[in-house]
Order: sequence, then C-alpha cells, then structure tokens
Amino acid sequence: MNPAQYVQEKAAASGSSFYYAFLFLPQQRRAAITAFYAFCREIDDVVDEVSDPGVAATKLAWWRGEVAKSYAGEPSHPVMQALMPCSAEYGITQAQLLAVIDGCQMDLDQTRYLDYAGLQRYCHLVAGVVGEVAARIFGQTDEATTAYAHKLGQALQLTNIIRDVGEDALRGRIYLPVSELQQFDVKAHEILKRQYSDRFTALMRFQAERAHRLYDEALAMLPEADRRAQKPGLMMASIYRTLLREIEHDNFQVLHQRIKLTPLRKFWLAWKMQALGRM
Repeated sequence: MNPAQYVQEKAAASGSSFYYAFLFLPQQRRAAITAFYAFCREIDDVVDEVSDPGVAATKLAWWRGEVAKSYAGEPSHPVMQALMPCSAEYGITQAQLLAVIDGCQMDLDQTRYLDYAGLQRYCHLVAGVVGEVAARIFGQTDEATTAYAHKLGQALQLTNIIRDVGEDALRGRIYLPVSELQQFDVKAHEILKRQYSDRFTALMRFQAERAHRLYDEALAMLPEADRRAQKPGLMMASIYRTLLREIEHDNFQVLHQRIKLTPLRKFWLAWKMQALGRM
C-alpha cells in the first residue's frame, strides 16, 4: 500500500462526515485534505484507542519527532509521506501540525474543564487549527476567511462534544465545563453513570444553543469572495448542524447511544450544498 492509498483508506474507514465533504474537491486538493485528515485521525486515535496514558504520551512524543523529521525532509510514516508534498503548496506549517498534537495531549493531561474559556482553548487546538489548514487547502483567497474557519471549527467541535457525552464519559472524560454543570446542578457522577434528568436536558439545550450561535456567527464571517471555494466547510456545517438538530429532536438522549446520520443523508446534504448552494 503506497502513502496515497494509506491515507485514503484511513479517511474512508473513519466513517466521518468530513469524508463526504472531500468527494467534490478537485483531485489535487482532495489528496491534500485527505492526507491532512489522515494525520488528524492518527493523532486522535492515539488518545482514543490507547488505554495506557503513558504509552499514549510516548506515541504523541514520537509523532512530534516525526513531524520535525518530516519538515527536515525525512518523513517515515506513510501519512507524513503523503502530506509533505502538499505542505508547501498549501502553506501547512510544522507549528499547525504540532498544535493538533498539543490539543490531543490535553486529553491525556486533563479530563475536566473548569470553564468555557478553558474549553475554547482545547477547541482552538483540535478544531480551530484544523479549520485554518482546511480553509487554505480548499482555496482561501481572503485573510478574513481564517476567522470564519476558526469559528466554524469551534461549532463543529461543540457538536462533537454534545454527540459524544456518553462515549467520553466511558473514558472518564467530561468536556462540558464544570462551571456550567454547577449552573444547571448536574453532578459529574450522574454523567459518568449515564443518568438522565431534566437538569441534564436543560444543560444540553444550553450547549446546543451556543453551538447554533457559533454556526450563525461563522457563516456571517465568511467573505463572499471565498464562499464558492469553501463549500466543503459549508457541507460540514450543513451535516453537523443537521446532526445537532437530530440530537435536539431526540431530547439529548446522548448518554447511552451515539446519534448518527446515515451515509446517504450525509451525501445528500453534501451534494445539496455542492449543486444548489443550500444547507
């Protein structure tokens, strides 16, 4: 399996909504975003799939070294071999890749966030920087698009957090800020034990309303000049916001299950944005 095949398989196997947004890109840009996405998956998998925190930290340290070696012209992992030819063309920097690793390192170092400001820093590293790189690959021409990409990344990540409350609790992680759990009188042990309540529903409704505001703010920030080029990001916004509405419709039953959209529905939402420019 060559590097291009490896990253393609990594991206497709994840089942992520991102994959559907890549389908409509020209081949060169699709190759670049697929390689970058595969890198993000590799880093994310270290934290999610390695149960021993010490082993996971060692693996992240290896990836830091691999990034440094790659930018020195010696990539050894197939993901970096696929990504490095695209890095100069699309302005993907070593600092951006290390920021993604820093974000996943936070998952090893802490399982709670005291307030929303702390959670925002995490979202910046694992989603905002990813959005920034993706916007460049998609064909950004206006500097203002970077702010849009960061805001959209934050909205997508908050949607992930809402969807994955139950799964994250199984790993002992609660991303919902402690100050907001206190505000709604939801105890951490209730989430860890997957106990629903009206208080939990109110807390989740508060999180969903914040995510919707972020989607609205992001869309308002996208310069008209880049709207066509940034269609893959708009596809993601459409897919994830539809997922968020499904979660709301299901009254935030996220502790015991992972609510999903079908592959066909994701493809339809992506096609609708590509062909009709509509969410």
